[in-house]
Amino acid sequence: MIGHGLSGTAGLGRSGTQSSDYREPKWPSNPQKSAPEFALNLANKESFGFLLTDSDLWTDGEAPPRRPAETRVSDGPQLTHVTLFWREGKREDWLKFGKPVAERIVSRSERIESYAAGQVFAVVCWASNDYGTIRSTLDIVRAVSASEPCTPIVQVDPGGELLLSVHGWPKVAQIFRLIDAIEAAEIDPCEVAPDHWRHIHNRIAGREAPRDYSPARHRAWLQRKALLS
Repeated sequence: MIGHGLSGTAGLGRSGTQSSDYREPKWPSNPQKSAPEFALNLANKESFGFLLTDSDLWTDGEAPPRRPAETRVSDGPQLTHVTLFWREGKREDWLKFGKPVAERIVSRSERIESYAAGQVFAVVCWASNDYGTIRSTLDIVRAVSASEPCTPIVQVDPGGELLLSVHGWPKVAQIFRLIDAIEAAEIDPCEVAPDHWRHIHNRIAGREAPRDYSPARHRAWLQRKALLS
């Protein structure tokens, strides 16, 4: 897997995962307090009614991320485009895992990654202002085809099937540890059963410990997937 060229990004591991030390990105100044986080009034059909993402995402007056429509290929299969930004200490997005089929560097601080239908990827987004962290999220998304329904997701065009979403750095770090445990068992997170990510999302929302994803469970999923294909 190649490393990415954004300023401040580290090299990626075997599935695109950065090394996880679970430390929150540094604030740009001397914060006295943390800005409040707000829940978005949108529930995903796979979330069993739990609220999934933040609402007040951009509070510094900048325009919301544009949709990378110019990257689409009209006569080819639909791709899912993920726009990532990196302005160190202010707004930092990175790929926790994923295997994009294409990548376009827009500038030193922005790139767009593209995924084919069925691929699963995890995106971490963090932002801060003078008072501290205003956004800290991790979304695990399955890219969908043009005929499938999808959920609108910030910076993901045209959206996707949201398998797991958490906000707040403690929960993000908890998901990092679960992903690292999966990789320690020599399982590619990109190939994990989608139902397991939904299970983790619902267990964390219910403040319960999720079950482990064992190699035996993974083999059973791969066999089921082969029968369904």
